[in-house]
Amino acid sequence: MHMLQLQWLKTIFLRIIFWFWWVFDFVSAFIVKMFGCECFYWNRLTEFDEFNSPEPELFSLPSPLPQWPQGKGFATGKINLGELEVTKITKFESIWSCTILQGKGKAKSKGVTFYKPVEIPDGFHCLGHYCQPNDHPLRGYVLVARDAATKPEDGDINNSPLDLPALRKPLNYMLIWSNEPQHGHCGYFWLPNPPVGYKAMGIVVSETPEEPELDEVRCVREDLTESCETCDVILTTDSNHSNYEFQVWKTRPCKRGMFCSGVSVGTFFCGTYSNPEDKLDVACLKNLDSTLHAMPNLDQIHALIKHYGPTVFFHPDDDCMPSSVQWFFKNGAILKQEGNSKWEPIDYRGSNLPTGGTNDGAFWIDLPDDDEARDYLKKGNLESAELYVHVKPALGGTFTDIAMWIFCPLNGPATLKIGLMNLAMTKIGQHVSDWEHYTLRVSNFTGELWQAYFSEHSGGGWVDAYDLEYIEGNKPIVYSSKHGHASFPHPGLYLQGSSKLGIGVRNDAARSKYFVDSSSKYQIVAAEYLGEGVVTEPCWLQYMREWGPTIVYDSRSELDKIISILPIFVRFSVENIFDLFPTELYGEEGPTGPKEKDNWEGDERW
Repeated sequence: MHMLQLQWLKTIFLRIIFWFWWVFDFVSAFIVKMFGCECFYWNRLTEFDEFNSPEPELFSLPSPLPQWPQGKGFATGKINLGELEVTKITKFESIWSCTILQGKGKAKSKGVTFYKPVEIPDGFHCLGHYCQPNDHPLRGYVLVARDAATKPEDGDINNSPLDLPALRKPLNYMLIWSNEPQHGHCGYFWLPNPPVGYKAMGIVVSETPEEPELDEVRCVREDLTESCETCDVILTTDSNHSNYEFQVWKTRPCKRGMFCSGVSVGTFFCGTYSNPEDKLDVACLKNLDSTLHAMPNLDQIHALIKHYGPTVFFHPDDDCMPSSVQWFFKNGAILKQEGNSKWEPIDYRGSNLPTGGTNDGAFWIDLPDDDEARDYLKKGNLESAELYVHVKPALGGTFTDIAMWIFCPLNGPATLKIGLMNLAMTKIGQHVSDWEHYTLRVSNFTGELWQAYFSEHSGGGWVDAYDLEYIEGNKPIVYSSKHGHASFPHPGLYLQGSSKLGIGVRNDAARSKYFVDSSSKYQIVAAEYLGEGVVTEPCWLQYMREWGPTIVYDSRSELDKIISILPIFVRFSVENIFDLFPTELYGEEGPTGPKEKDNWEGDERW
């Protein structure tokens, strides 16, 4: 009877805590919604006043770049795309800026600055201007181009497209948008009007209403271009307290991946509205050089990994460590087949695994039946762990993606966060084998690390080099979350679910004594562009089936118990609560290997 009373008091106490927590959250959101405001303010960069956000400082990596091994066109500063030669400009002159003031505090202002490239080498031509927010260091580029072959001048053109020059001046400009004068300063956004058979590459910005000089930019012959699309929003003036409706976006090639030829120019697009299905009035470049001469050779790849290879830190409380694939096979992993009660031990190289084809569900890898052997494998073996590296072209061969895969014998059970309460699950969320990865994106113009992609379960995101943590020079830090092994750029709690409601699966990341240095512990398993025989792919990489069994849990009953402690007036329907949790909570499904993932040939998910 005494235990029942304690349980009853505990339930009442939890419900009171939840009641106060949800009331506070609701009232806070209501205040922000009702009284939060946003205004829009324009100014010239050359005249600073109390509302102007400071101009961002130039970013550089913590350590100087090394002298890369010689060979082909990698890190030579210029890249030949076939008929065009391009180089990357990272030095800019500020033209004009705008500031959005959020709320009453100037500290919440958000500024955006528009730039033109400077110090353009002789013979090269600007293709468009650049912009970025002011709340991070100046870190961007635009490509400038020149005709790589001898072509006729503008006035001596035949009708054949092959006789047309690769670059031509625009016929004139179309004013896309300008702000109404405030404080005497205006900004004007111009779209180059290309000749027939040519495409504009970007927008031109000015402070005066006079049309820009025709010599300001060049348009590119249409067959040397690819279609592009908008992605991240850089600026939007659309708000409840502004009459302006104007947006600025980054652009990227529509088709991306290691076999795609689209090249990002680094310019931006803008307009007064956005329809994702509309075809943009600007394009990106196309790499027609099938040799991809700017990609690094094998020696250069090793040099890049030695210089940039991240240190992967695992959570101090994680008991599901990584291992090498060979260690996993040597210590008892087995191969099972549908309809066959007998299992087969896996050769340490994976040579007896079925290869090729697709994931037909006929085979799967599992832990041994013996409990002691299973428990031993589940813990992994940090000493044997290494990163498995896939090197591939990105953005038409102007960048190199170094995808680094890490293997763990077990993805541990999840910890659910429901408001102020954390519930460690015993089985929910776990599955045999776990493949996670991160990707370094390196500029082939200079060999400079540009971005890193952090894979987070079924998604992930790119992080610019200025927002990474570094260790030992230019080596980024990767934080692997407890049990789930999702990768993150900084330590902390990352909630997979609803951050606003505080409901979801915890991803806890922290530095500890458990780590793998990928700059020394790695194996290059694939680099298709180098040609046949340069890199030998391991046998297990050809295994396209699942690396663990499929088991369905009765998660409904366990989650129902959690939902029952919530206050009645904030209790969601069961279906809505379930929607806040990832689908992998409702059963075990072994992952497929790296080569079966979409991003093996395609781009990372942006």
